Amino acid sequence: MSYLLPNYQRANREFVSGSGGYLVDGEGQQYLDFSSGIGVANLGYDHPTVKEAVAKQLEKLWHTPNLYQNSLQEQVAEQLIGEKNYQAFFCNSGTEANEAALKLIRKASGKAKIITFIDSFHGRTFGSMSATGQAKIHGDFGAIVPGFVYLPYNDLATFEAALDDEVGGVLMELIQGEGGVLPAKQEWVTAVQKSCQERGILLAIDEVQTGIGRTGTLYLSEQYGITPDIITLAKGLGNGLPVGAMLATKELAGAFGPGTHGSTFGGNLVAMSAASAVLTALAAPDFLADVKRKGHVLKALLEEELLPLEKVVDIRGIGLMIGIEVTIPPSEVVEAMAQAGVVVLTAGHNVVRLLPPLTLTVEQLKTGVAILKESLL
Repeated sequence: MSYLLPNYQRANREFVSGSGGYLVDGEGQQYLDFSSGIGVANLGYDHPTVKEAVAKQLEKLWHTPNLYQNSLQEQVAEQLIGEKNYQAFFCNSGTEANEAALKLIRKASGKAKIITFIDSFHGRTFGSMSATGQAKIHGDFGAIVPGFVYLPYNDLATFEAALDDEVGGVLMELIQGEGGVLPAKQEWVTAVQKSCQERGILLAIDEVQTGIGRTGTLYLSEQYGITPDIITLAKGLGNGLPVGAMLATKELAGAFGPGTHGSTFGGNLVAMSAASAVLTALAAPDFLADVKRKGHVLKALLEEELLPLEKVVDIRGIGLMIGIEVTIPPSEVVEAMAQAGVVVLTAGHNVVRLLPPLTLTVEQLKTGVAILKESLL
């Protein structure tokens, strides 16, 4: 009997340590990690810069409430924003970052209707769950939060037809991660932002999974050439410590005055020390350019080795966020890979999802692809 609620379908293995791009289970078996803890450990495990920063903070002070000044929050906000026209709110997770975004959209716009997209995923609290365009996520929890409209992804005609004076904002992913690693089309994203700007509709981009270097730039929105009103972040920001953030333009900042929104643990000192170390590592010369290069290598290798296979339908993604659509249950691939010493994920409709640490070498990527190929023969 377990003392834990049965809401997770857990594999029969437990990881007890990790180093670099490898995990080790309780039996001493080593695994090459192509999952990063679902896109969290972007710098791998036991990263010296992050470890040192957290250890130093643990010797000082672990927590102070947001009733007082917090120079670490200011530091991390500056690292996230640079010269961009944003201000930051810190929380503990992606779903909390999206909740903050939804509240800000409604408060700043004065409108309740928000457009999201079919197969999107924005979290599991009531607001973010309601924003998610998947019936299975809504489950049997009763009435969801009203006001959300779910539209087809990458469909401009339907999007334009849905815009009216009641729409306050749009919340979208540039790659639908949980939905099956589905990238947005460039022309669609450009048109969506243009329509939002012309109508005074707020555009929020959920970068919980695509942000913090995952695709070869700090934010994927940079590669699409857009400037959202709101960006949400989490996962890789703390490299394992719970950190979420919402960035909003300075023009929107006034809508979140004192008492409008908050978080007891948001911007926690230990979490901020980790986030600052992560962002320092990503800012190192050529780090992100190297991630982009490795992403091109990985995708080209996957296309060369896997596309000819009968069980592979499609390979898609950007940077080190790749989806492989297969004709067999992806759970079978996950287990076969684990048996061979590689950790991978699933997503969406029959998709094997790869989210390797950004620090893996090309040789490690090649090793993982070779084992993946064997599992699909």
